Amino acid sequence: MAPVLPPAPRPDSWKELAPPPPPGSSTFSAQASLPKLPVPPLEQTVAKLKESIVPLAWSEEELDAASKKVDAFAMRVGKELQERLLRHAEGKRHWLEKWWDDGGYLGYRDSVIINVSYYYGFKDVPNTSTDHVHRAAALARASMFFRKMLKRGELKPEGTKDTSFCMDTFRWMFDCCRVPGPEGLDWSVSYARPDDLGDSGHIAVVRNGRFWRLDMTQGGQLLSTLDLVRQLQHIVSLSTTPAHGVGVLTASSRDVWAKNYLELASDAHNKTILETIHSAAFVLCLDSSSPADLIAQSRELWHGHFTRRAGGHMGLETRWSDKPINLIVFDNGAAGIMGEHSVMDGTPTVTYCDTILDMLASPSFDHGSPAPAGSLDRPRPLDFNVSEKTRAAIAEARRAASELIEGQSMGVTRTAYGKASIKAFGVSPDSWAQMIIQLAYARLLRSTNAQRVGGTYEAATTRRFLKGRTETIRVVSKDSEAWVKAMDDASKSNAERTELFAAAARTHIRLAKEAGAGQGVDRHMLGLKMMLKESEPMPEVFTDPLVKRSAYWTLSTSAVFSKHFGPYGWGEVVPDGFGVAYMTGFNDYLQYTVTSRTDMPNARFVKEIEHAAEDLYALFGGTKIKAKL
Repeated sequence: MAPVLPPAPRPDSWKELAPPPPPGSSTFSAQASLPKLPVPPLEQTVAKLKESIVPLAWSEEELDAASKKVDAFAMRVGKELQERLLRHAEGKRHWLEKWWDDGGYLGYRDSVIINVSYYYGFKDVPNTSTDHVHRAAALARASMFFRKMLKRGELKPEGTKDTSFCMDTFRWMFDCCRVPGPEGLDWSVSYARPDDLGDSGHIAVVRNGRFWRLDMTQGGQLLSTLDLVRQLQHIVSLSTTPAHGVGVLTASSRDVWAKNYLELASDAHNKTILETIHSAAFVLCLDSSSPADLIAQSRELWHGHFTRRAGGHMGLETRWSDKPINLIVFDNGAAGIMGEHSVMDGTPTVTYCDTILDMLASPSFDHGSPAPAGSLDRPRPLDFNVSEKTRAAIAEARRAASELIEGQSMGVTRTAYGKASIKAFGVSPDSWAQMIIQLAYARLLRSTNAQRVGGTYEAATTRRFLKGRTETIRVVSKDSEAWVKAMDDASKSNAERTELFAAAARTHIRLAKEAGAGQGVDRHMLGLKMMLKESEPMPEVFTDPLVKRSAYWTLSTSAVFSKHFGPYGWGEVVPDGFGVAYMTGFNDYLQYTVTSRTDMPNARFVKEIEHAAEDLYALFGGTKIKAKL
């Protein structure tokens, strides 16, 4: 069945149109045995909610008023909503899926750039030349090997020692694309075929804003690395002049992009190009810039190369932001990906990155045998017909993207110690890293005489459940606040501070485990809210200032790890907040990337993180050692 595209309305069953796993798939072998996401007991959730609002209250009166509303909800309307939610969940594979897809992502109308998309940067690409074309060719070939393993069900299913993880979102990694919905809801289209075992496929390559179709297999064989080098050199040689830069349209707000998409697709030639990009395995972005350091590489992966020169080429013209994977290689050989977040979280793409880089690190990596010279079909340019309306839309998209990018700050720091020291202290590295953030933020607030206006979101995976994605770990707790206050209280001894830290870390670990087990607060409360009928009044618990503050994520945090990663991050989720991406897996450093709007004290917060990391290390008997970056 052909994918349904705008201007047609979004199909109700769009998510079922991606092909099912192949029979006998090892990759998806655990799917049938995975439990469903539970609906937590109402009494448990409201108790957790009441616990989480205590440290965020500005006064006893505010806390008392909020607690009474929570209790009233639990005793009256909450019971009815809970019964409705339980009935709603009956017979469904995942009671939350549609609400989360639409409410969290597909109904979000701001630009996905900065606001939603994330990036990973590679420290290096093993056993490859630093020449950008050779490096891109090797990464593209390895990516097609990974795609073949996935299509054949040969990827090892993920999980822990005693728990299997859902692999469903891997179906949306290749051969698909998000499309902008003209009625306020996007969806994704898949061109994957159930009979395709990875022996065919093309990619979209873009250089200087000009798109190309590159068939990755010819004569039933995947092109060799050398063949791909020749094909990419051809693209580079014929893309020296910046093209119209249609790719920047995908960085517009979703409603603007939906309107511009319809104009673009009204031309039959353009519609064919759009379908070629949508159906590509992935997009390979050959960026003409050369980021010189960790922050420059981070920023250019995040939003493309950018200069303030009016009318200059923007890196976002060399992207198709709706594709799940934009594989990016810069002229100096630096590389990484930008990921589209709506149907797939960051852990599957970590697996993709780790696998292709481990492949290339192996001396036995199969680079293939080159085809006879002149025997391959050349890549085909995908040159859009650009109407005056589209030309004006591109100019406006550049302006809006420039404003968005110029409004962002970023800081990166690495501590002078890492996982090895933390584990030697007998502490969970994730709890340690989170408490550093809490101490740093409290000090930042104190230095500016500001009150805490929101909570801290940490992502917990719920992939142990069928179609599970994430739940919120509400990091701020009475115990974390007690420790934070003690760290700057001269009357407290180090022994007392250490004891308070241990209590805070234990609470954090408990909250993380509960969230991962589907026993958090936020997804359940969303489900209860969705059970309200249009004619029914909104319960006061959902409008209470303190309860709302507890779900206002001034600190949006998450951790992934790959030994191959340098850059990693995303944008803040509220205007007066920070995005804090961190990695705890390196033995000799922790890494924090902090993003925010430029009117926020980004550099000051980064310094507070550095000082908090030093103070926590010293608390456990180490000497104060300075950050590395």
